[in-house]
Amino acid sequence: QVPLVESGGGSVQAGGSLRLSCVASEHTYSGNCMGWFRQAPGKEREKVAHIDGDGSKTYADSVKGRFTISKDEAKSTLYLEMNALKTEDTAKYMCTTYRSYYCPTTTTTENLWGQGTQVIVSS
Repeated sequence: QVPLVESGGGSVQAGGSLRLSCVASEHTYSGNCMGWFRQAPGKEREKVAHIDGDGSKTYADSVKGRFTISKDEAKSTLYLEMNALKTEDTAKYMCTTYRSYYCPTTTTTENLWGQGTQVIVSS
């Protein structure tokens, strides 16, 4: 069983919006820190947004003011609302959960990952 399943990606023009979802299956630490990463072709994986177990949120500077992370614990679902999209936001977006309640600075081998959803932003 895949621990995390992302959806909501697609193609959109610059300035548009998308809402990504990540559904966590049982035993995926979904009450702990959860986050979104992205990886564009030829580039390193980049931290996008994270939310602690207590709801505190952090964002990469490149997405502040445009992206909003949220979660619905009753539905075991993590969201990423993306507005004012730019061509440089084009990437595969992946969600992850941590063993820790508060978000650490780095991922570990204990992180669980989804397979990702592709976002393409055209000019």
